[in-house]
Amino acid sequence: MKTAVVAGATGLIGKELVTQLATSNNYSDVIALVRRPVKSEYHNVTNLVTDLGNPGTALSGYRPDDVFCCLGTTMAKAGSKENFYQVDFTYPVLLAQATLALGAKQYLLVTALGADRTSAIYYNRVKGEVEDAIRAMRFRTLHILRPSLLLGPREEKRAGEDAAKLLYRVFGFILPEKYKAIEASTVARAMVEYARHEEPGSFIHESKEMQTFR
Repeated sequence: MKTAVVAGATGLIGKELVTQLATSNNYSDVIALVRRPVKSEYHNVTNLVTDLGNPGTALSGYRPDDVFCCLGTTMAKAGSKENFYQVDFTYPVLLAQATLALGAKQYLLVTALGADRTSAIYYNRVKGEVEDAIRAMRFRTLHILRPSLLLGPREEKRAGEDAAKLLYRVFGFILPEKYKAIEASTVARAMVEYARHEEPGSFIHESKEMQTFR
């Protein structure tokens, strides 16, 4: 059985993912990189408290097989482009470098619908840049997941997302499948399933594809 590492384990997707990995038959150990201690009812979940700026030190002594990166913030919460870039680019890249050096074979990265390094929109541009940076590291397997608007209970309120979710509930039925909101639990389920196949290569999964894991 394998060892999984999860970054962003307290976020909307990450919380769902830790539970699904802990109850999977594929993983004996699930290592959650967190900024503050969190409780887990699962005996095979280990919480490693770190600021994510030096994941190699936090993971010293571990031998990860599959790495799941669910890190992400918003411009409003980050407060500046610099802080946003740190969370959405620097931390995922540092995690990839550290875990690759420790022998990890698979890296699964959550970005967003519209990720494109040439985009005029800063958010989408950074998401595209981090995809390219990690793709260049040549993990045996890389899965990039680009979900649309995420649904699920958040600890913090995001006014813009709340408004978008309201509009989705009213007009969602007319949206193309590509743009429809997606449950965080569905994205987590897709990540677990993609990792299970261990197929070598680099793969991009758009939100429409992930909807099939509902």
